[in-house]
Amino acid sequence: MTNALTDIPGLLVGHWTDAANGTGCTVVLTPEGACAGVDVRGSSPGTRETDLLDPTTGVDRVHGVVLSGGSAYGLGAAHGAVRWLAENGYGWPTAAARVPIVSSAILYDLGFNGSAVYPTEADAYAACQTASASDASRGNIGAGTGCTVGKLLGFANASRGGLGQASVTLPGGAIVAALVAVNAIGDIVDPTSAQIIAGARDPESGQLADALASLTSRFDSFLFRRPPVRENTSIGVVATNLPLTKAQATKLAQMGQAGITRTTRPAHTMYDGDCLFALGTGSLDIPYELSLLGAIAAQVVAAAVLDGVRNAAAGFGLPAAAHLTPLPLNP
Repeated sequence: MTNALTDIPGLLVGHWTDAANGTGCTVVLTPEGACAGVDVRGSSPGTRETDLLDPTTGVDRVHGVVLSGGSAYGLGAAHGAVRWLAENGYGWPTAAARVPIVSSAILYDLGFNGSAVYPTEADAYAACQTASASDASRGNIGAGTGCTVGKLLGFANASRGGLGQASVTLPGGAIVAALVAVNAIGDIVDPTSAQIIAGARDPESGQLADALASLTSRFDSFLFRRPPVRENTSIGVVATNLPLTKAQATKLAQMGQAGITRTTRPAHTMYDGDCLFALGTGSLDIPYELSLLGAIAAQVVAAAVLDGVRNAAAGFGLPAAAHLTPLPLNP
Protein backbone atom coordinates (compact mmCIF):
# COMPACT_ATOMS: atom_id res chain seq x y z
CA MET A 1 0.00 0.00 0.00
CA THR A 2 1.33 3.41 -1.00
CA ASN A 3 -1.17 5.72 0.76
CA ALA A 4 -2.44 6.73 -2.67
CA LEU A 5 -5.50 6.46 -4.90
CA THR A 6 -3.93 3.57 -6.79
CA ASP A 7 -4.25 1.43 -3.66
CA ILE A 8 -7.70 0.77 -5.16
CA PRO A 9 -7.23 -2.15 -7.61
CA GLY A 10 -8.27 -1.25 -11.15
CA LEU A 11 -7.43 2.45 -10.96
CA LEU A 12 -4.64 4.02 -13.01
CA VAL A 13 -3.27 7.51 -12.33
CA GLY A 14 -1.07 9.60 -14.61
CA HIS A 15 0.08 13.22 -14.82
CA TRP A 16 1.22 15.83 -17.31
CA THR A 17 3.19 18.70 -15.78
CA ASP A 18 4.39 22.04 -17.10
CA ALA A 19 6.45 23.29 -14.17
CA ALA A 20 7.73 26.37 -16.01
CA ASN A 21 4.23 27.72 -16.60
CA GLY A 22 2.66 26.39 -13.41
CA THR A 23 -0.02 24.16 -14.88
CA GLY A 24 -0.82 20.51 -15.51
CA CYS A 25 -3.44 17.78 -15.48
CA THR A 26 -4.03 14.47 -13.72
CA VAL A 27 -5.96 11.54 -15.17
CA VAL A 28 -7.70 8.86 -13.12
CA LEU A 29 -8.52 5.96 -15.41
CA THR A 30 -11.01 3.18 -14.69
CA PRO A 31 -10.67 1.27 -17.98
CA GLU A 32 -13.12 -1.46 -17.02
CA GLY A 33 -15.59 1.12 -15.71
CA ALA A 34 -16.56 2.25 -12.23
CA CYS A 35 -19.83 3.49 -10.82
CA ALA A 36 -19.49 7.21 -10.19
CA GLY A 37 -21.10 10.13 -8.43
CA VAL A 38 -20.18 13.77 -7.94
CA ASP A 39 -20.74 16.63 -5.54
CA VAL A 40 -20.19 20.18 -6.81
CA ARG A 41 -20.08 22.33 -3.68
CA GLY A 42 -18.28 25.52 -4.67
CA SER A 43 -20.05 28.38 -6.46
CA SER A 44 -17.53 28.91 -9.29
CA PRO A 45 -17.21 25.43 -10.81
CA GLY A 46 -15.95 24.27 -14.18
CA THR A 47 -17.00 20.74 -15.07
CA ARG A 48 -17.67 18.23 -17.87
CA GLU A 49 -20.02 15.21 -17.82
CA THR A 50 -21.37 15.81 -14.32
CA ASP A 51 -25.07 15.80 -15.25
CA LEU A 52 -24.54 12.27 -16.53
CA LEU A 53 -23.62 11.21 -12.96
CA ASP A 54 -27.04 12.16 -11.60
CA PRO A 55 -28.67 9.03 -10.14
CA THR A 56 -31.71 9.55 -12.41
CA THR A 57 -29.68 9.21 -15.63
CA GLY A 58 -29.06 5.97 -17.48
CA VAL A 59 -25.29 5.50 -17.83
CA ASP A 60 -23.88 4.12 -14.59
CA ARG A 61 -20.19 3.71 -15.51
CA VAL A 62 -17.35 6.10 -16.13
CA HIS A 63 -14.00 5.15 -17.63
CA GLY A 64 -12.01 8.09 -16.36
CA VAL A 65 -11.87 11.40 -14.54
CA VAL A 66 -9.61 14.27 -15.62
CA LEU A 67 -8.55 16.95 -13.14
CA SER A 68 -7.00 19.85 -15.00
CA GLY A 69 -5.54 23.29 -14.58
CA GLY A 70 -6.19 25.96 -17.17
CA SER A 71 -9.60 27.16 -16.04
CA ALA A 72 -12.33 26.61 -18.65
CA TYR A 73 -9.67 26.09 -21.32
CA GLY A 74 -8.58 22.97 -19.45
CA LEU A 75 -11.93 21.25 -19.95
CA GLY A 76 -10.80 20.42 -23.48
CA ALA A 77 -8.03 18.24 -22.06
CA ALA A 78 -10.57 15.55 -21.14
CA HIS A 79 -10.92 14.54 -24.78
CA GLY A 80 -7.35 13.28 -24.67
CA ALA A 81 -8.44 10.67 -22.14
CA VAL A 82 -11.48 9.83 -24.28
CA ARG A 83 -9.22 9.29 -27.27
CA TRP A 84 -6.72 7.12 -25.36
CA LEU A 85 -9.47 4.94 -23.89
CA ALA A 86 -11.15 4.54 -27.30
CA GLU A 87 -7.89 3.59 -28.99
CA ASN A 88 -7.36 0.92 -26.35
CA GLY A 89 -10.84 -0.56 -26.70
CA TYR A 90 -12.49 0.81 -23.57
CA GLY A 91 -15.86 2.52 -23.36
CA TRP A 92 -19.63 2.24 -23.06
CA PRO A 93 -20.92 -0.21 -25.67
CA THR A 94 -23.14 1.31 -28.35
CA ALA A 95 -24.36 0.03 -31.71
CA ALA A 96 -21.60 1.82 -33.62
CA ALA A 97 -18.64 1.90 -31.24
CA ARG A 98 -17.46 1.89 -27.66
CA VAL A 99 -17.82 5.41 -26.24
CA PRO A 100 -15.57 6.24 -23.26
CA ILE A 101 -17.31 8.20 -20.51
CA VAL A 102 -14.90 10.72 -18.98
CA SER A 103 -15.91 13.32 -16.40
CA SER A 104 -13.74 16.31 -15.62
CA ALA A 105 -13.27 19.32 -13.36
CA ILE A 106 -10.87 22.23 -13.68
CA LEU A 107 -9.08 24.69 -11.43
CA TYR A 108 -7.64 28.12 -12.19
CA ASP A 109 -3.85 28.33 -12.46
CA LEU A 110 -3.42 30.74 -15.36
CA GLY A 111 -1.12 33.71 -15.00
CA PHE A 112 2.16 32.36 -13.66
CA ASN A 113 5.06 34.05 -15.46
CA GLY A 114 2.45 36.12 -17.33
CA SER A 115 1.46 32.94 -19.16
CA ALA A 116 -1.90 31.74 -20.45
CA VAL A 117 -0.65 28.18 -21.06
CA TYR A 118 -3.14 25.43 -20.22
CA PRO A 119 -3.40 21.63 -20.56
CA THR A 120 -4.66 20.40 -23.93
CA GLU A 121 -6.09 17.19 -25.36
CA ALA A 122 -2.56 16.10 -26.29
CA ASP A 123 -1.36 16.66 -22.74
CA ALA A 124 -4.09 14.55 -21.14
CA TYR A 125 -3.40 11.86 -23.75
CA ALA A 126 0.26 11.93 -22.69
CA ALA A 127 -0.81 11.58 -19.04
CA CYS A 128 -2.84 8.51 -19.98
CA GLN A 129 0.16 6.96 -21.71
CA THR A 130 2.15 7.16 -18.48
CA ALA A 131 -0.71 6.25 -16.12
CA SER A 132 0.12 3.40 -13.78
CA ALA A 133 -1.44 1.26 -11.08
CA SER A 134 1.31 2.23 -8.64
CA ASP A 135 1.39 6.02 -8.91
CA ALA A 136 1.94 7.75 -5.57
CA SER A 137 2.92 11.21 -6.81
CA ARG A 138 2.13 14.23 -4.68
CA GLY A 139 3.00 17.90 -4.43
CA ASN A 140 3.37 20.19 -7.45
CA ILE A 141 2.69 17.66 -10.16
CA GLY A 142 -0.19 17.23 -12.61
CA ALA A 143 -3.26 19.18 -11.55
CA GLY A 144 -1.37 20.28 -8.45
CA THR A 145 1.41 22.04 -10.36
CA GLY A 146 0.04 25.58 -10.14
CA CYS A 147 -2.07 25.28 -7.00
CA THR A 148 -2.12 28.06 -4.41
CA VAL A 149 -4.03 28.54 -1.14
CA GLY A 150 -4.92 31.41 1.16
CA LYS A 151 -5.84 34.21 -1.21
CA LEU A 152 -8.24 36.19 0.99
CA LEU A 153 -5.52 38.80 1.55
CA GLY A 154 -4.53 38.89 -2.11
CA PHE A 155 -2.57 36.59 -4.37
CA ALA A 156 0.78 38.13 -3.43
CA ASN A 157 0.21 36.99 0.17
CA ALA A 158 -0.82 33.41 -0.67
CA SER A 159 1.01 30.10 -0.17
CA ARG A 160 1.57 27.12 -2.43
CA GLY A 161 -0.95 24.30 -2.66
CA GLY A 162 -0.49 20.96 -4.39
CA LEU A 163 -1.74 17.48 -5.19
CA GLY A 164 -2.30 15.16 -2.23
CA GLN A 165 -3.19 11.51 -1.83
CA ALA A 166 -4.25 9.27 1.05
CA SER A 167 -5.80 5.85 1.64
CA VAL A 168 -6.97 3.56 4.41
CA THR A 169 -7.53 -0.22 4.48
CA LEU A 170 -10.43 -1.36 6.63
CA PRO A 171 -11.30 -4.70 8.26
CA GLY A 172 -12.47 -7.16 5.63
CA GLY A 173 -10.23 -5.66 2.96
CA ALA A 174 -12.28 -2.58 2.04
CA ILE A 175 -10.17 0.37 0.88
CA VAL A 176 -11.03 4.06 0.73
CA ALA A 177 -8.59 6.41 -1.03
CA ALA A 178 -8.55 10.00 -2.24
CA LEU A 179 -6.61 12.31 -4.54
CA VAL A 180 -7.15 16.09 -4.28
CA ALA A 181 -5.66 19.11 -6.04
CA VAL A 182 -5.75 21.86 -3.39
CA ASN A 183 -6.23 25.36 -4.83
CA ALA A 184 -8.49 27.03 -2.27
CA ILE A 185 -9.08 30.69 -1.50
CA GLY A 186 -9.10 29.73 2.18
CA ASP A 187 -6.36 28.78 4.62
CA ILE A 188 -5.46 25.13 5.17
CA VAL A 189 -5.99 23.88 8.71
CA ASP A 190 -4.77 20.70 10.40
CA PRO A 191 -7.85 19.80 12.46
CA THR A 192 -5.90 17.53 14.82
CA SER A 193 -3.58 20.34 15.96
CA ALA A 194 -6.00 23.25 15.35
CA GLN A 195 -3.26 25.06 13.43
CA ILE A 196 -3.19 26.84 10.08
CA ILE A 197 -0.35 25.21 8.14
CA ALA A 198 -0.57 27.19 4.89
CA GLY A 199 -2.60 30.09 3.59
CA ALA A 200 -2.81 33.85 3.71
CA ARG A 201 0.29 35.63 4.99
CA ASP A 202 0.89 38.90 6.76
CA PRO A 203 2.25 41.36 4.15
CA GLU A 204 4.93 42.63 6.55
CA SER A 205 6.23 39.47 8.27
CA GLY A 206 5.50 37.03 5.46
CA GLN A 207 4.25 34.55 8.04
CA LEU A 208 0.76 33.09 8.31
CA ALA A 209 -2.15 35.32 9.21
CA ASP A 210 -5.61 34.13 10.25
CA ALA A 211 -7.42 35.88 7.40
CA LEU A 212 -10.90 34.69 8.34
CA ALA A 213 -10.57 35.85 11.94
CA SER A 214 -9.34 39.23 10.77
CA LEU A 215 -12.20 39.70 8.33
CA THR A 216 -14.80 38.41 10.82
CA SER A 217 -13.75 40.98 13.41
CA ARG A 218 -14.75 43.68 10.91
CA PHE A 219 -17.97 42.02 9.76
CA ASP A 220 -20.24 45.03 10.34
CA SER A 221 -18.02 47.40 8.38
CA PHE A 222 -15.98 45.23 6.03
CA LEU A 223 -16.38 45.25 2.27
CA PHE A 224 -13.69 44.13 -0.16
CA ARG A 225 -12.16 47.24 -1.71
CA ARG A 226 -11.33 44.88 -4.53
CA PRO A 227 -13.08 41.53 -4.88
CA PRO A 228 -10.86 38.64 -3.73
CA VAL A 229 -9.28 36.34 -6.26
CA ARG A 230 -12.19 34.43 -7.80
CA GLU A 231 -10.01 31.87 -9.49
CA ASN A 232 -9.79 29.06 -6.90
CA THR A 233 -11.06 25.50 -6.47
CA SER A 234 -10.13 22.22 -4.79
CA ILE A 235 -11.00 19.25 -7.01
CA GLY A 236 -10.52 15.56 -6.48
CA VAL A 237 -11.59 11.94 -6.45
CA VAL A 238 -12.52 9.67 -3.56
CA ALA A 239 -12.75 5.96 -4.39
CA THR A 240 -13.45 2.58 -2.86
CA ASN A 241 -13.14 -1.03 -3.98
CA LEU A 242 -16.67 -1.65 -2.70
CA PRO A 243 -19.70 -1.74 -5.02
CA LEU A 244 -21.74 1.46 -5.25
CA THR A 245 -24.94 2.46 -6.96
CA LYS A 246 -25.04 5.93 -8.51
CA ALA A 247 -27.10 7.18 -5.57
CA GLN A 248 -24.58 5.73 -3.12
CA ALA A 249 -21.67 7.19 -5.08
CA THR A 250 -23.36 10.59 -4.98
CA LYS A 251 -23.79 10.33 -1.22
CA LEU A 252 -20.17 9.25 -0.82
CA ALA A 253 -19.04 12.33 -2.75
CA GLN A 254 -21.28 14.56 -0.60
CA MET A 255 -19.94 13.16 2.65
CA GLY A 256 -16.38 13.18 1.32
CA GLN A 257 -16.63 16.94 0.81
CA ALA A 258 -16.65 17.24 4.61
CA GLY A 259 -12.93 16.52 4.40
CA ILE A 260 -12.44 19.74 2.46
CA THR A 261 -14.64 21.60 4.93
CA ARG A 262 -12.57 20.38 7.90
CA THR A 263 -9.26 21.44 6.41
CA THR A 264 -10.13 24.60 4.46
CA ARG A 265 -11.11 27.85 6.18
CA PRO A 266 -13.40 29.04 4.67
CA ALA A 267 -14.51 26.32 2.26
CA HIS A 268 -17.04 26.20 -0.60
CA THR A 269 -17.18 29.97 -1.02
CA MET A 270 -18.56 32.03 -3.88
CA TYR A 271 -14.96 32.19 -5.11
CA ASP A 272 -14.26 28.41 -5.13
CA GLY A 273 -15.51 25.72 -7.51
CA ASP A 274 -14.97 22.75 -5.18
CA CYS A 275 -15.88 19.47 -6.89
CA LEU A 276 -15.40 15.90 -5.66
CA PHE A 277 -16.00 12.75 -7.71
CA ALA A 278 -16.67 9.37 -6.08
CA LEU A 279 -15.84 6.02 -7.68
CA GLY A 280 -16.82 2.48 -6.68
CA THR A 281 -15.03 -0.33 -8.52
CA GLY A 282 -16.90 -3.16 -6.81
CA SER A 283 -13.90 -5.50 -6.84
CA LEU A 284 -14.67 -6.42 -3.22
CA ASP A 285 -18.29 -7.30 -2.49
CA ILE A 286 -18.91 -7.39 1.26
CA PRO A 287 -21.73 -5.91 3.37
CA TYR A 288 -21.09 -2.34 4.56
CA GLU A 289 -22.82 0.67 6.06
CA LEU A 290 -22.86 3.65 3.67
CA SER A 291 -22.93 6.29 6.41
CA LEU A 292 -19.82 4.83 8.01
CA LEU A 293 -18.13 4.59 4.62
CA GLY A 294 -18.93 8.26 3.98
CA ALA A 295 -17.53 9.30 7.35
CA ILE A 296 -14.30 7.46 6.58
CA ALA A 297 -14.21 9.05 3.12
CA ALA A 298 -14.30 12.49 4.74
CA GLN A 299 -11.29 11.57 6.89
CA VAL A 300 -9.36 10.30 3.87
CA VAL A 301 -10.17 13.40 1.81
CA ALA A 302 -8.99 15.60 4.69
CA ALA A 303 -5.74 13.63 4.85
CA ALA A 304 -5.26 14.09 1.09
CA VAL A 305 -5.75 17.87 1.38
CA LEU A 306 -3.10 18.11 4.10
CA ASP A 307 -0.81 15.80 2.13
CA GLY A 308 -0.99 18.03 -0.95
CA VAL A 309 -0.14 21.18 0.97
CA ARG A 310 2.64 19.59 3.03
CA ASN A 311 4.30 18.22 -0.11
CA ALA A 312 4.11 21.48 -2.04
CA ALA A 313 7.31 23.32 -2.94
CA ALA A 314 7.97 27.05 -2.89
CA GLY A 315 7.75 28.69 -6.27
CA PHE A 316 6.62 31.72 -8.28
CA GLY A 317 7.51 33.92 -5.33
CA LEU A 318 5.24 32.05 -2.90
CA PRO A 319 6.38 29.93 0.07
CA ALA A 320 5.16 26.44 0.91
CA ALA A 321 4.01 25.00 4.23
CA ALA A 322 7.52 23.69 4.94
CA HIS A 323 8.75 27.30 5.13
CA LEU A 324 5.94 28.64 7.30
CA THR A 325 5.42 28.52 11.06
CA PRO A 326 2.04 26.93 11.88
CA LEU A 327 -0.40 29.39 13.39
CA PRO A 328 -2.81 28.32 16.16
CA LEU A 329 -6.43 29.07 15.36
CA ASN A 330 -8.14 31.82 17.30
CA PRO A 331 -10.76 30.41 19.65
